[in-house]
Amino acid sequence: MTTVLAAEAGDSTARNLTLTLFLVFVAVTLAITVWASRQTKTATDFYAGGRSFSGFQNGMAIGGDYMSAASFLGIAGLIALYGYDGFLYSIGFLVAWLVALLLVAELLRNSGRYTMADVLAFRMRQRPVRTAAAASTITVSIFYLLAQMVGAGALVALLLGIKPGTTFLGLDADAAKIATIIMVGALMVTYVTVGGMKGTTYVQIVKAFLLMGGAVVMTLLVLAKYKFNLSDLLGDAADASGQGAAFLEPGLRYGVETPGDALKTIYSKLDLLSLGVALVLGTAGLPHILIRFYTVPTAKAARKSVLWAIGIIGTFYLLTLALGFGAAALVGSEAITAQDRAGNTAAPQLAEVLGVDFLGGELGGATLLAVIAAVAFATILAVVAGLTLASSSSLAHDFYANVVKNGTASERQEVAVARISALVIGAISIVLSIFAQNLNVAFLVALAFAVAASGNLPAILYSLFWRRFNTNGAVWAIYGGLFAAVFLVFFSPVVSGSPTAMFPDQDWQWFPLSNPGLLSIPFGFLCGWFGTVISKERDDQRYAELEVRSLTGAGAH
Repeated sequence: MTTVLAAEAGDSTARNLTLTLFLVFVAVTLAITVWASRQTKTATDFYAGGRSFSGFQNGMAIGGDYMSAASFLGIAGLIALYGYDGFLYSIGFLVAWLVALLLVAELLRNSGRYTMADVLAFRMRQRPVRTAAAASTITVSIFYLLAQMVGAGALVALLLGIKPGTTFLGLDADAAKIATIIMVGALMVTYVTVGGMKGTTYVQIVKAFLLMGGAVVMTLLVLAKYKFNLSDLLGDAADASGQGAAFLEPGLRYGVETPGDALKTIYSKLDLLSLGVALVLGTAGLPHILIRFYTVPTAKAARKSVLWAIGIIGTFYLLTLALGFGAAALVGSEAITAQDRAGNTAAPQLAEVLGVDFLGGELGGATLLAVIAAVAFATILAVVAGLTLASSSSLAHDFYANVVKNGTASERQEVAVARISALVIGAISIVLSIFAQNLNVAFLVALAFAVAASGNLPAILYSLFWRRFNTNGAVWAIYGGLFAAVFLVFFSPVVSGSPTAMFPDQDWQWFPLSNPGLLSIPFGFLCGWFGTVISKERDDQRYAELEVRSLTGAGAH
């Protein structure tokens, strides 16, 4: 009886601390947003933060944008459940930044103004290219938004201890999830419409500091628990996983070899390759990451910001090793999967165990759990704000100003439409997230990366490096890659035909891979090439101008 009461007291303390810390973070970020709104006077201020951020500040903001709830909660969970194979996911995310640094960052910053489409449309017909780019940007952003907001709803219900049959403040689990989704949606719209890029950037910087701080503290506690002996940590993790030595070797989740079924083995290995290709190439085509390169004053600062981002993100993903293996050793795979089948609660559960061990029993556990939960909320809020800004900017600048108004809209009109767009996109995301609560979140994130790599990246690279590329090729590349990725995922095991699918009771899948990148990315490049060669349009002079601008920054902005 005493144990039960102590557990209930701990749960109550964790709830109250989580809510208090979350409200403090919201209050601080709203204050930053209001301050930033007073500094936002022009379209450049709203879209690009006045190009006033240093390389370090933008690197922190990129880290804040990139290290989403999927990174913090998802990767720690994957490592806790699948060991070596779980870490492969984070390696893909990190290596992707080399592609962004070497091929995109500096050239994009020099060539564009506010959005990805500024580069694509520079030497082409504005209307068709900007329409295609806006469609792709909004598609990628909304899938990403759904993943974050659905994750937020599930996380809040979990951390407040709201389970089927229980209530909190009169709300059952489903009502609490819906209330959380609406609240997160309202906050993200506020950040974007009031603070613009300046407000959003400072929110992301604060969140990056919090996330790195939380990860460092937990990593040090895990290592201290094992007296900084990594061998003991890995040994205990392997023992507690129930998989033994296989936990520390490849093949537990990806590239699984099925005895007697060569075809299934091949598909499993191809699926790993497909996922890796999508993760590595997808980052350089993500709209909310690309617009960050416009917030710095020079190309040198753009390079520096990516180098800072690589350092910050690389350090964070190394820390996830300690978090994942620490959760496997100290929490155990059975306790993790009992709480969440996908392992998304491994990091918070580890925080609770470490708090009990190092911070004085149940109260210490509740305190550290509350801090890590608040950091997870901060992570979600910062990422959804960045995504909303990217999609609303594209809708206002690309579609409204350059397609509907054909370049005649004033800066004030553009910014007003961007704010209205943020409200509309926020409302759509809230509604879709409410209906998507039971969907596979990993599927939504993977689809966003695959779409970005299949449609956006071919168009960007062809535009920057191929003299012959033209309007027809850009439109074919974006729409071809976009539709190929969505089409293949719709007929893959993540939508139907498997117990973990979106529709587990239905079966219309015929495409064997869970991620379409292996086919849809080459198809996007092929569409871009074919669309170009069947059109006679060509403007060598305009390409020469783009080449000089992208390499030197002459005439940029």
